Amino acid sequence: MPAEPWGVAVFAATALAYALAALPDERSGAWAPRALTVGWLLHAVTVVLDTLAVDAQGAFSARFGFAPVLSATVWLVLGVYVIESRFLPLPGVRRVFALLGAAVVLLSLAFPGDIRAPAASPWAPLHWLLGVASYGLFGAAVLHASLLDGAERRLRGKRGPNGSGPMGLPLLRLERLTFRFVDAGFAVLTAALLLGIGFLPHWRWDHKTVFSLLGWLVLGGLMIGRHLSGWRGRYATRWLYVGAALLLLAYAGSRFVFEVLLHRAPPV
Repeated sequence: MPAEPWGVAVFAATALAYALAALPDERSGAWAPRALTVGWLLHAVTVVLDTLAVDAQGAFSARFGFAPVLSATVWLVLGVYVIESRFLPLPGVRRVFALLGAAVVLLSLAFPGDIRAPAASPWAPLHWLLGVASYGLFGAAVLHASLLDGAERRLRGKRGPNGSGPMGLPLLRLERLTFRFVDAGFAVLTAALLLGIGFLPHWRWDHKTVFSLLGWLVLGGLMIGRHLSGWRGRYATRWLYVGAALLLLAYAGSRFVFEVLLHRAPPV
């Protein structure tokens, strides 16, 4: 938790902006999307405060924890939504993400994680950044997959325009966009794993490694199935959900168990 009052104020202002963005359209009018953008910009400041710490001598150290990782991941996914919402307004999705943004900001304020000394390997910060970036890319893929599943359900129930997704976006285009995020996330995740295995001195075969590799295998299987067997629709998105859940368990889930349930510092 940032000790300075201004730091706490930034977290509170971010949560407030997200709360305003979560108001229904009939109460918020046209300023709710602007409040979401303001919240997202302030959220970037909280991510920096979450992940960096300065000691008494002015040296920078990294802060690790399940809540900061969740906060950074949601911030990345929200960034994708903020950009796309300029062209494809989705008020219901906006309210969900605004509430999620407020929740992770407050969660990271309550559970800031622990401060670690500078990494022994110069590759460690890049490994961590690639890991969080893959979280964000797969989070964006899950967002689009959920929209895709919802659009297909509406089509089956004859409640939506034929052949279109949310707000008239063609289903095939939405599907391609979903799996472009999967492809990008898989490439970034592969780079993070290769860096960890090849260059980090503290790499070990623990629960985090096992869940990461299981997630990588599931998502790799999804990509192979799509390219070789043409997997589509809910069958493909279920593989995506399982792979993303395994990745979430790999870092955020395992650290949650250590930090919150066991009340002790997890291994590096």
